[in-house]
Amino acid sequence: MMSLNYIDPIAFELGPISVRWYGIIIATGILLGYFIAQASVKRIGHDKDTLVDIIFWSAIVGFIVARIYFVIFQWPYYAQNPIEIPMIWHGGIAIHGGLIGGFITGIFVCRHKNLNPFQIGDVIAPSMILGQGIGRWGNFMNHEAHGGPVAKSFLENLHIPNFIIENMHINGKYYHPTFLYESLWDIIGFIVLIFIRKHLRVGDTLCLYLIWYSIGRFFVEGLRTDSLMLTEHIRVAQVMSVVLIIVGIVIMVIRRVKYKAPQYKAVGPLAWPTKKVK
Repeated sequence: MMSLNYIDPIAFELGPISVRWYGIIIATGILLGYFIAQASVKRIGHDKDTLVDIIFWSAIVGFIVARIYFVIFQWPYYAQNPIEIPMIWHGGIAIHGGLIGGFITGIFVCRHKNLNPFQIGDVIAPSMILGQGIGRWGNFMNHEAHGGPVAKSFLENLHIPNFIIENMHINGKYYHPTFLYESLWDIIGFIVLIFIRKHLRVGDTLCLYLIWYSIGRFFVEGLRTDSLMLTEHIRVAQVMSVVLIIVGIVIMVIRRVKYKAPQYKAVGPLAWPTKKVK
C-alpha cells in the first residue's frame, strides 16, 4: 500500500500523453540556468542573444549524448529491448554524457561566433551546476538514482521533510536519498561559484565547476545502487569524476601560469583565442 505522501511521477495527462514531473523539472532547471547566465553575460558586455545558440544546441546535443552514453553502458539490456532506447522520458540519461556532448557543442558554437570558450564557460558554469542540482529532483519524482537500504530512523535523524522520507519508501524498503545529497552539494556549489567568480581569472570558474561537481559526484556515486559499471567493481561515474578533477586542475594551472589569463571582471567580451593572452 502506497503512502498518502507518495508522489506520482506523472504530473498530468493530456489525452494519450503523460507529462512527467521528470521532464518538467529538467526543463525548469535549464530555463532558470539560462536566465541566470543571461544576466551574467550582459554584465561582461556581451549582447543579450550571445548565449541563445550556445545553450540551445548544447542542451539538445547534450541530451542526445547523455542518452547514448547511458545506453552504451547498459547495452546488454537495450540490445534485448531496442524499442526502449529513445524512451528518455522513462529516465536513464547520464550527466557525464551530457557534459561531454554539451561542452564539445559549446566549443564549436563559440568558434563559429568568435567567442572565447573559457569566458563563456565561466558565465555558464554556475547555471550548469544549479540546473544539475534542480534536475536531481526529477530522479526523486521517478523514484530512482537512490542509494542502498537504510532504516526509517536514519532518514528521520537527517531532519529532512517527511514527504522525502515517504518517497524513499520503495517496494517496502527505505533508501538513501542520494538525489538529495547531490542536489544540496550542487546548489552550494552554485552559491560558491557565483560569489567567487569575480575574484578569479578567466577559465577558473569553469575549472572549479568541474572539480566541485566531480568531488561530490564521486562520493555520492559510491552510495548509489544503480551505477553504470565499467567492471564488476569500478563505477563509470567515479572514473569520470577523477578524470574531470584532474582535467580541471591541469587547465586552471596552465591558464594561470602559462597563458596569464586575465581577471574575469577586468576585461570585456573576449574573442576566440588565436594567441596567448598577455
